[in-house]
Amino acid sequence: MALNYPRLDNASGIWTMKEVEEAVKGGYWPNAGARGVFGGSLSPSEVNTIDYVTIATTGDAADFGDLTDARGYMTSGCIPSNFIRCMWGGGDANNITNIIDYVTILTTGDAADFGDLTQGRYGIFSASNSVRGIWAGGNAYPSPGNTDILDYVQMASLGNATDFGNLLAIANYGGMVASPTRAVAAGGTSGSIQNVIQHVTIASTGNTQDFGDLTAVRRSMGGTSSSTRGVFGGGYLSSNATPNTIAEYITIASTGNGIDYGDLTTARQTPGATSSSVRGIWAGGQLADPSPMTNIIDYLAIPTGGTGTDFGDLTTSRGWIGGGSNAHGGLNDGNQGVVDTA
Repeated sequence: MALNYPRLDNASGIWTMKEVEEAVKGGYWPNAGARGVFGGSLSPSEVNTIDYVTIATTGDAADFGDLTDARGYMTSGCIPSNFIRCMWGGGDANNITNIIDYVTILTTGDAADFGDLTQGRYGIFSASNSVRGIWAGGNAYPSPGNTDILDYVQMASLGNATDFGNLLAIANYGGMVASPTRAVAAGGTSGSIQNVIQHVTIASTGNTQDFGDLTAVRRSMGGTSSSTRGVFGGGYLSSNATPNTIAEYITIASTGNGIDYGDLTTARQTPGATSSSVRGIWAGGQLADPSPMTNIIDYLAIPTGGTGTDFGDLTTSRGWIGGGSNAHGGLNDGNQGVVDTA
């Protein structure tokens, strides 16, 4: 591992594109200061806890601060986040909420109000690039129930969400991943669990288009991504609510079906999930329905897959968590424009 290459976080030197490509493929191109943050959840009741980890290392999570209120039933994908901010939208705070909170990722402290979603709902898919954050679907109980809503914010400025379009397949409790160009939603449930994968172009507005199918019907999994590959891990496959370890991937720039290529360390649903360009992280989750919750954090190498590896533990056991980072695949891999070639 050629760690003597100039690095964004320790040198101001010049390096060749070949050196950069080798570092990205080898998994040691730095995502300088990259953090994963995990907020909200059921434990088994709603909590306002935010934890964080340094993605490039392993170890237990530390306390970051608190959400503006205790909220559960958050998205189980990578919540909208850019190089500066991370946002939690919707959820259940003893009633369905439309609140959007945010934190500044590289500091610690309590969340602040950002604005409101167009419709309060829980179990929402979400993803982002460096400019826009998108929330998709969810359940607006008791009315109108499962929704096809797509709404978005411009993450650089505070304000309420704006209508983006509609889902091709109505769902809640799915997973979502992103590249700098596309957001891709997968699985979920709308009366029955589904295997549909659907996508939008983030910079435009409009309805989702068909992408392909998961390897099986799945809901409540966590989505992580590099700029080229999206990975959906955990969740459960059928109405008997038995969680699984399956990790499958898609190539975000193309269309097609999911491909099985690994397993998490522990079968669970509703983990918080996020990533850097090379490492996907799944934190917490629910070992069975309705309980118990876990504090496990594990990770996979996004370019290669395989069996998950233990990362550490959350500060408390919980599930239905929203996770985000300042280095996920929607952010040009956190390396200011060098594309992951894996």
